[in-house]
Amino acid sequence: MKHPQTILISHYDSPCGRLLLGSLGDALCLCDWRSSAHANHAERVDTRLCRAFGAVYAAGSSPVIDRAKTCLDEYFAGRRRKFDLPLALAGTPFQRRVWEALAALPYGTTVTYGDLARGLSCEGAVRAVAGAVAANALSVFLPCHRVTAVAGSMGGYAGGVGAKIFLLELEKRVAGGFSADSALGL
Repeated sequence: MKHPQTILISHYDSPCGRLLLGSLGDALCLCDWRSSAHANHAERVDTRLCRAFGAVYAAGSSPVIDRAKTCLDEYFAGRRRKFDLPLALAGTPFQRRVWEALAALPYGTTVTYGDLARGLSCEGAVRAVAGAVAANALSVFLPCHRVTAVAGSMGGYAGGVGAKIFLLELEKRVAGGFSADSALGL
């Protein structure tokens, strides 16, 4: 009988909410918001990761988790705009395409779900693109907070709208020019 792999997990308390970090081998596979308001999201992410990797969670740390925490500290301090950690993605080929597009979104900018779908040549699949964005298990590292709804509203976000606005305002302060108020239509 083959033993399951282990995803080491550790919490990270960001200025806008608690994240659960996870590593599988030498890659980060999880950076997910943990709030009681979005417990179903967390449960779906956890189930998908464990199934996809044939793994179980175990509390602990690893060099990649330690590096992820350092990167997040630098990001929240306004000293990091890009991430260079190896990532392990657990998703369909379509989801992976969407997540790769998220990774390419420039710091301090936003796009709509429709823009993202058009950029992927999937104009008729806006809902599928939105579903893939929502399934992102590597929040912040794959910056789904940079995607807004069609009318500029924040839309849903696993960390909550407050966390999304916090991240967008942080990037505005560091990069200049973007305002979450303008994205909200205020």
